[in-house]
Amino acid sequence: MGLISDELYDSLQKNCNGDYINVETRNVLCSRDISSFDEVTSGIHEPHILEPSCEWLDNTENSPRRSLINKDPTNFLNTNLKLPLLSCRSYTYFLMGYWANDDNVRKALHIQKGSVAKWHRCTFNIPHKKDIPNSYDYLVNLSRKGIRSLIYSGDHDMKIPFLATQAWIRSLNYSIVDDWRQWHTNDQVAGYTRTYSNQMTFATVKGGGHTAPEYRPKECFDMFSRWIFKRAL
Repeated sequence: MGLISDELYDSLQKNCNGDYINVETRNVLCSRDISSFDEVTSGIHEPHILEPSCEWLDNTENSPRRSLINKDPTNFLNTNLKLPLLSCRSYTYFLMGYWANDDNVRKALHIQKGSVAKWHRCTFNIPHKKDIPNSYDYLVNLSRKGIRSLIYSGDHDMKIPFLATQAWIRSLNYSIVDDWRQWHTNDQVAGYTRTYSNQMTFATVKGGGHTAPEYRPKECFDMFSRWIFKRAL
């Protein structure tokens, strides 16, 4: 996407040997390149690189307030936090809490008073632990049982780029059944797709971000509908 120079890309590949997470402290060249990468990509909105980077907090805000706003966006009223700009997608996230907890809305949704507590868009109070750090073995097991799979990536997602998704798929060593081609919605290119053995379909969503259906709902609905009804993308 033109975020880093060719020289930095080549240097990262050469010095980091494909591992950009668990970098050895003695690998000074790799550490230097990663620092350069972090610098030139700072300020980029990782879920969708074309959208503005909208922060709800000043750089002066401390961790407790950051935790408070992450738990429930409406908590900003209890602090001196800044609202996101109207042009920011996150502004709608902020409004969701007020809409979903409005008495008239809850009545229209037939939610009995007192039966459901305050609604949170994202809650971190779920009692669970992460005991499956890698889904590789599980996917292989499901594929062996003949279960179909659809793997997709928004092509403007920087949190989990489509190139990383493809690298993960390559590690499965599945053969290619239908090679790289366009798929369409309303006679327009909606992305690219490739079909693998073991009934795996990979697709990119053109213009999509980290949560692709949020950015390209029509295209993602078409993609899912065709796949669920066993039609080619």
